[in-house]
Amino acid sequence: MFTTRPTLQGTFGMASSTHWLASQSAMAVLEGGGNAFDGAVAAGFVLHVVEPHLNGPAGEVPIILAPKDGDVRVLCGQGPAPAGASAAHYRSLGLELVPGTGPLAAAVPGAFDAWMLLLRDHGTRPLAEVLGYAIGYAEDGHAPVERVGQTVETVRELFENEWKTSAEVYLPGGTSPQPGKLFRNPALAATWRRLIAEAEKAGGEDRVAQIEAARTIWREGFIAEAMVRQAATPTMDTTGTRHTGTLTAADVAGWSASYEAPATYEWNGWTLAKAAGWSQGPAFLQQLALLPEELPAYGSAEYVHLLIEGCKLAMADREAWYGDAAEVPLDTLLSPEYNAERRALITDRASRELRPGSPDGRTPVLSAHAHAVAAGEPGFDAMGLAAAGVGEPTVAKDGTTRGDTCHVDVVDRWGNMVSATPSGGWLQSNPVIPELGFPLGTRLQMAWLDEGLPNTLTPGCRPRTTLTPSLALRDGVPVLAFGTPGGDQQDQWQVHFFLAAVLRDRVRGGLDLQGAVDAHNWHNDSFPGSFYPRGMRPGSVTVEEGMDPEVVEELRRRGHEVTVGDAWSEGRLCAVARDPETGVLSAAANPRGMQGYAVGR
Repeated sequence: MFTTRPTLQGTFGMASSTHWLASQSAMAVLEGGGNAFDGAVAAGFVLHVVEPHLNGPAGEVPIILAPKDGDVRVLCGQGPAPAGASAAHYRSLGLELVPGTGPLAAAVPGAFDAWMLLLRDHGTRPLAEVLGYAIGYAEDGHAPVERVGQTVETVRELFENEWKTSAEVYLPGGTSPQPGKLFRNPALAATWRRLIAEAEKAGGEDRVAQIEAARTIWREGFIAEAMVRQAATPTMDTTGTRHTGTLTAADVAGWSASYEAPATYEWNGWTLAKAAGWSQGPAFLQQLALLPEELPAYGSAEYVHLLIEGCKLAMADREAWYGDAAEVPLDTLLSPEYNAERRALITDRASRELRPGSPDGRTPVLSAHAHAVAAGEPGFDAMGLAAAGVGEPTVAKDGTTRGDTCHVDVVDRWGNMVSATPSGGWLQSNPVIPELGFPLGTRLQMAWLDEGLPNTLTPGCRPRTTLTPSLALRDGVPVLAFGTPGGDQQDQWQVHFFLAAVLRDRVRGGLDLQGAVDAHNWHNDSFPGSFYPRGMRPGSVTVEEGMDPEVVEELRRRGHEVTVGDAWSEGRLCAVARDPETGVLSAAANPRGMQGYAVGR
């Protein structure tokens, strides 16, 4: 079949990410003798530079890694709520939601430490080498993609009048980053150069000691001091008021990234691995668990309808049961009995209800806000979510942002495989910390201020994240790593991609990754959004232009409110694969947005 690009195949190494410079940086590390984990770290830091509207060092990153001959693990780079970030404290400020921007929304920064832990435990290359690519692009400049400048222009007034340190970086001389012209972030380059110098002085010639020193500098040294100072600075946020944050030196010093077992589900001979219920990852697994034994014809209206309705049920359970502030009943949520009961709720008509289930007989409890948006109460804005389906940020003038993220997958000739979804700490989240060249994140906006929920804002607990990389195994052997930006759409688009890859024809003896990436995609917003102001559009479905018109009309006949979006507007998937029998490696990347790329040989 025709695809926008070929599915790449080779035997040496493959990298796929949401920006070509990150993919090529990962490949350069592989060419220099590094492994997949070295390459992923280099790519991750390059993404901070070239997609600053989508991620930053003080954001977060969940990583799924599959070392050769080792167990699949999740590396959690999602920092928790600071000790002072209780729901009661935010309520005392007169808030009903955590602001979408500003220091009140800042969790303990998690991305940097996760990347360092991956490099320390599974990489082979020295710190200076893997950071060198990001330093080069920040110091010498790179030609930015269009969306960076467009995002800056959206928040120009905020930067010029309130977040002036951000204007210094992103509006030098009053001009936003322009395609074809070099854009630099010398403050960020200087931060990494100082970090490396201090780490090498403390760690000597020992690679691991240098990385450990870098982690300490981040948590306790000049970087920590600057981040905490910024959090204590009154800052205009989405409430229209200046607030200080809750992040302290003790919060930063007391947390580190950690490993955990993945949540898994067996489906038709595949084992799918995701982060556990502190993320939305199990919603992917639940959508598979809700599928009947016999699927309708791929791409038919019945097929699309089935996936939409199953997604609504899984996301309703996400609202009621996922979070870090309570035990997630995941075994029951993925059990055949529970999903048979849930599957029986799917009819040939589109549901407009938010219908969480009752695992183990428990009564689901939702936030007051979720009830309000589900009921369509006056004053609760649906946010025009149909326009947010491209995986790029939808940014308001006050910095309110939805769905902005990056992704990178790498596989090497030894069989190591890694999938990572870095996000947060983007340029529109908080003012740039002048000494460092990057802002704090805003992940706390995903927690609720109602007491007693699994996702209640709770000191020391992780806000439920939308970030959700994926890894698939056959017979216990890692075969496929994939993921996408897109906020609440991530585990919709990834289900569609995975099924397209495994249900359709193969190409050159392997999975047709590029065909699955290119396949027409869609999403629905029939559940409360994870980003401020957390709206919902019951019954909505947004499809790409080019989907079969007969399928679109049949969906409408079944009661779906279908919006036909622009062509190539749904999904930004990346993927790499390895055939364990032949050792052949594959890769593909999304053409949407004109910046994702896969490289390999």
